[in-house]
Amino acid sequence: MLKLSNVEVVYNDVILVLRGLSIEVPDGKIIALLGANGAGKTTTLRTLTGLLDVHSGVITKGHVTYQGTELNDKKPSDIVLQGISQVMEGRRVFSELTVDENLTCGGITVKDKGAVAASYDRVMDLFPRLAERRTQVAGYLSGGEQQMLAIGRALMSEPKLLALDEPSLGLAPKLVEQIRDIIVDINAQGTSVLLIEQNAMMALSIADYGYVMETGKVVMDGEGSQLLADDDVREFYLGLHSEEGTKRSFRDVKSYKRRKRWLS
Repeated sequence: MLKLSNVEVVYNDVILVLRGLSIEVPDGKIIALLGANGAGKTTTLRTLTGLLDVHSGVITKGHVTYQGTELNDKKPSDIVLQGISQVMEGRRVFSELTVDENLTCGGITVKDKGAVAASYDRVMDLFPRLAERRTQVAGYLSGGEQQMLAIGRALMSEPKLLALDEPSLGLAPKLVEQIRDIIVDINAQGTSVLLIEQNAMMALSIADYGYVMETGKVVMDGEGSQLLADDDVREFYLGLHSEEGTKRSFRDVKSYKRRKRWLS
């Protein structure tokens, strides 16, 4: 469905962020993209949604294709019309608008009123909490409710592919579980998912396949269950050390050591 092939991205003509990135999102699957801050995850999202130029970024090499159509020079609005929606890091809801008004904005590209109504009903079924808050101003919702609203708004455009950037960020563990289950439900209803996360445990527990990024490139990939059981991933992203059975701090391990081990 979606393919990034050997993509390089440069900011402000000098800062190379993506360094030959290649990932794929098959139709109907959940794909996890993992990595620490600065790995290039958000830049990857901007690359496939057409928002690089807003941040003075440009694709200097490689291709982004979606269902056989190249996206390199497409406008964000055209990409949405083709079936890709995103949920940005930090929720980015329209804080002065109500829940219903936010959802209306999400469905503005859909001309069929019947389809808009069906999408709205789908969102209300997925998020009963939002159904209770339809007329409430979004800025007064809790963090978890705002995340639900951000996902619901993205679903209003009837996407075939939903890209989520750090949906668990800043949420309590119980809310993270709820968001995880909702992502599974969305996928079961036929929407492919690209899940960009630092929370490896949450992402890999539901992902069909996963990629681990460092410094703008993939250093490891495999089925979600395999990555979740991998000693390196468990040590460096989940804080578990199989040899000693004790937790270790991520910051205590040199990044070059990880790259050397993963690329060997």
